[in-house]
Amino acid sequence: MADPYQNNMYQQQGGDNFGTYREGDGHDGYGYRADYPPQEEDAASDVTEGHDEEDQMYEGEYQGIPHPDEVKAAQRAARAKGQAARDAVSELEELSEQYEDIMEDCGHGKFQWTLFMVLGLALMADGVECYVVAFVLPSAEKDLCLSNAEKGMLGLIVFVSMMVGAFLWGGLADKVGRRRCLTVALAINCVFAFLSSFAQSYGFFLFFRLLSGIGIGGTVPIVYSYFSEFLQMDKRGEHLSWLCMFWMIGGIYASFTAWGIIPRYGWGFSMGTEFQFHSWRVFVLVAALPAITSLVGLSFMPESPRFLLENAKHDEAWMILKQVHDTNWRAKGQPEKVFTVTHIKAPKTAEDEFIEIQSATGTAVQRWAVRSLTLCRQVLRNVASLLSAELRFVTLLMAIIWFCMAFSYYGLSVWFPDMIKHLQYEEYRSKVKLFHNEKVVNFHFNFSLENQIHKEGEYINDNLRTHCLKTVDFEDIKSTDTVFESCTIRSTVFYNTDLWEEKFINCKMENTTFEHNKHSCYLDTVEENDVLIYLVSFLGSLAVLPGNIISALFMEKIGRVKIIGGSMLISAGCTFFLFLSFSQSAIIALQCLFCGVSVAAWNGIEVVTVELYPTSKRATAFGVLNALCKLAAVLGSTVFTSFVGITKIVPILLSFTALMCGGLLALKLPDTQEKILQ
Repeated sequence: MADPYQNNMYQQQGGDNFGTYREGDGHDGYGYRADYPPQEEDAASDVTEGHDEEDQMYEGEYQGIPHPDEVKAAQRAARAKGQAARDAVSELEELSEQYEDIMEDCGHGKFQWTLFMVLGLALMADGVECYVVAFVLPSAEKDLCLSNAEKGMLGLIVFVSMMVGAFLWGGLADKVGRRRCLTVALAINCVFAFLSSFAQSYGFFLFFRLLSGIGIGGTVPIVYSYFSEFLQMDKRGEHLSWLCMFWMIGGIYASFTAWGIIPRYGWGFSMGTEFQFHSWRVFVLVAALPAITSLVGLSFMPESPRFLLENAKHDEAWMILKQVHDTNWRAKGQPEKVFTVTHIKAPKTAEDEFIEIQSATGTAVQRWAVRSLTLCRQVLRNVASLLSAELRFVTLLMAIIWFCMAFSYYGLSVWFPDMIKHLQYEEYRSKVKLFHNEKVVNFHFNFSLENQIHKEGEYINDNLRTHCLKTVDFEDIKSTDTVFESCTIRSTVFYNTDLWEEKFINCKMENTTFEHNKHSCYLDTVEENDVLIYLVSFLGSLAVLPGNIISALFMEKIGRVKIIGGSMLISAGCTFFLFLSFSQSAIIALQCLFCGVSVAAWNGIEVVTVELYPTSKRATAFGVLNALCKLAAVLGSTVFTSFVGITKIVPILLSFTALMCGGLLALKLPDTQEKILQ
């Protein structure tokens, strides 16, 4: 007779509510049973040969330290006892408990660390995306002839596109799959980031950065959901916190590469006036490298088995879990350790079924349209379920916490460098000399001009040779027979003057603009970009490192809720020191302190978001909350920058209020530290 369980068939037993997954007899199925491999003399492993396991003594036994296997057995017994005490256990709860047991058997090792690096690079790409436009704008505005309104739109489009991407890809990941959606999202980011570096017009550059942002916006919700489903309960908080560090590394990478590439204006080429490819475009290409690397690595990674089980794909899930188990134990030097799972209980069918049109009754386009429409309905239904009776409270609570944290963090992140620039400008204004309606005839300048403004003057037959102009503004100037020869001109503006380029003979120009030069926005000069924007971003990202390490080490010891609430309240206290900051160095120091403390809150928020929601809604919930985060970032940066040069009181009070509100509400969150991933 044929084996009734041959070919991995799913048998429905009595009144059981689960499809039971069983293994074959070793010939037609996976060749795997609970007693596999048979313990024959000639089948002994070379690794275990000559060892008597009963004679081996656990080294911690003398010290009264329980064996790790005993600890796991005790945890499983406690879960089984709790399950027996409940009157009824849902099929998803039983699947969650069984999945946790399987992940404990698989252990934490080489597989998780490989996935950690691949997903970390994707998270790094998201961090880079937040800085790219800000770094390239000072140079791109000349190549693309950007007005102030266009520059503002370009900065805004980054967060808007990432907001759309987070909502879109987060919802799709719960229905289509984590790995599949992340692969497509990263591919979209790579393609359109590449195209944006070659765009010669503002419209195309804006369009390509929009699509690039939509792609990269899906990485955060998918990465955390994906990685969490390969972690056992006691490892989840710590390793998700370590993963957060890659976002900080992305900021450091963007700052460092921009600092090293963009000021090198000679790193490029041009084809007349129609095609320009300068150093900032090289930086855009280099900024896409983390996403490209992650995309390549992702091609070797499997789908989340927890997602597959949720959608009744038992065969694929079992094979992936066995791969995780074997990879980890082989790397630990125990290849003989056997994956002993013989059946996995899971829902009978997937939660949702796609509606199909038969080939005889519809075209390929019609079938695709129906599938797409059905998928959209499923995603929207999943989003609406976040406000169901059992999830409404935690969703609203998390939404407020995400919004408050993002509003303050991104608002101050933009406000800090703008405030430093304002202080620099005030310092310049205090030293500047104003010359109005002056008339200079037959004069030879034998000294350098610095920190001066010349308005409505007249210069006749004057000569300036071998000297330097630094931070000089010429406004509404008329000249006759005036030339500049062998001069170095730095940070100088010629506004509404008749001082054209041909009047500068053998001169070296650095960061010099001619406002009346309407026929072209680009000047073929050596570009001296202000390193402040790179330095401040670099220091802010680097300051996150201590907070990231501390939060990762203490996430399991202190608890998620205390870390979120405590970090947000401490960050609120840090903002009050801004009242005492009257110098550039003081503001930079406070920015580093604020970033270092607030990152612990971010880590806790992301870990709790993963743990609060079931598998079928995890990426959707994370996507919705992350989209809300980007909306708060837009509002925060817009509001805070509008008060630069006007008052410090409003930004400080806004950030303090938001952080205090979010920190106090965080203390009301449920404790998820000992909670099995649903």
